Amino acid sequence: MKQLSSNDYPSEPVVLDKLSVQFMKQSKFVPIAFSENSLRVAMVDPSDFWTIDAIRQGFGVDVEAAAGTEDDIVEAVERLYGAGTHSLEMIIEEAGKDIYQIADTGKEDVNQLRDLASEAPIIRLVNRIILKAVEFRASDIHFEPFEDKFKVRFRVDGVLHEVESPPKQLQAAISSRVKIMADLDIAERRLPQDGRIKLKIAGRDIDFRVSTIPTLFGESLVMRVLDRGMLILDLEKIGFPAALLEEYMRLITQPYGMILVTGPTGSGKTSTLYTSLAKINSPENKIITLEDPVEYYLSGVNQIQVNPKIGMTFANGLRSIVRQDPDIILVGEIRDRETAEIAIQSALTGHLLFSTLHTNDAVGAISRLLDMGVEGFLLSSTLLGVLAQRLVRVICPHCKAPGQPDEKHLSAMGLTSMDIENVEFYFGKGCEECRYTGFKGRTALFEYLAIDSDIRNEISKKSDAEKIKNVALGKGLVTLRQNGWEKVRQGMTTLAEILRVTLEK
Repeated sequence: MKQLSSNDYPSEPVVLDKLSVQFMKQSKFVPIAFSENSLRVAMVDPSDFWTIDAIRQGFGVDVEAAAGTEDDIVEAVERLYGAGTHSLEMIIEEAGKDIYQIADTGKEDVNQLRDLASEAPIIRLVNRIILKAVEFRASDIHFEPFEDKFKVRFRVDGVLHEVESPPKQLQAAISSRVKIMADLDIAERRLPQDGRIKLKIAGRDIDFRVSTIPTLFGESLVMRVLDRGMLILDLEKIGFPAALLEEYMRLITQPYGMILVTGPTGSGKTSTLYTSLAKINSPENKIITLEDPVEYYLSGVNQIQVNPKIGMTFANGLRSIVRQDPDIILVGEIRDRETAEIAIQSALTGHLLFSTLHTNDAVGAISRLLDMGVEGFLLSSTLLGVLAQRLVRVICPHCKAPGQPDEKHLSAMGLTSMDIENVEFYFGKGCEECRYTGFKGRTALFEYLAIDSDIRNEISKKSDAEKIKNVALGKGLVTLRQNGWEKVRQGMTTLAEILRVTLEK
């Protein structure tokens, strides 16, 4: 077996916190590459099957062993996983020693900032923050400047959590480092900028969408983490009740018409739409998407990003798409009357069209389109169904325990003593697995409005939202809050979570 050279060892950790440094040192191995199905490790003794089996059980993947010298392996373990490498506090302290003398006045020399942002301590600090965010399954990383501090926060399962924050003096260097990585202009701090970073972390290609905006005390940066490995492209795993899943599957296999998914930002609309496209993607279908921006790359799908600066709007892009002979079209969002009318026309002319709206419930999507000036008879002729959704946190299975619900939560949900009879309520006590939040992962709540003849009649008459909703409720509409209560009854989440994400008029 050919022995590895020192150049074969990685410059960054390929796994995060699943292996102890002591175990690696005692067993004389270090991970050097990680993919979805296998972990490659350098070992002094590649025939040490006990260690290989222990690693395999820890990661649940195949382990490929390569021969390395003891000196190289020990050096790599110390460099990648040794004391201070995983400690954000120690990296912050190291970076601060070199940069404390820089006053964050907003008047730093651009060349000086570029030099600071290229120094090893700052690179390590920003890299560690990013690695930690991926490890925490964060959807966003926030770098926020305030008068006397510089905050770093991660949005995990829809909720922001503050992590160890660097000193205020490091603000300019950290911001500049992120902007350099995103290929942004570090000299421009008066205008918002947008960029993108692509990194390989733990064997996965992960994109980061970067947004900057000037505030009173410096630039605020947000990095949206676009980890395709976290995207669940399986309709059966995103929270659909069995009966609704069957109905939705029937809906998305229709030859033409319009399907709308509604909800606020961060409610999982993109994931639902991508999962829907993945389900119906086949060699017989041509699928084209028009997005702002393209968040994830889908195999076999023609994806287009809008660019209003050059006139590539949703409306103009959609006009061109229909000339590309598509079977299925996804329009990222219907924002105005022009886009709405072209979308409806596309659905009328033999295309299956998906899109989104920012409304509180399913009926609100109809009202929004009518308010835009869309003709009721056209909307009623094309609309197949509307799916409203929210994401709620799931109780951590490792610290899940029965408990008593809060009276104010019962009251807010409109539940009586008879409603909760024989219902077991659960809560997360908090543990290392969920980082003491009591929750781990999320599931979706759905409200599906089926467009039948009665609803079409109300749309044609341009009835108000209340009238349409009353008709829908009379026909068995399950609201977001009702679907949430069912998931509480199943022991998946809590009443507080349902109340946090739903609005009941």
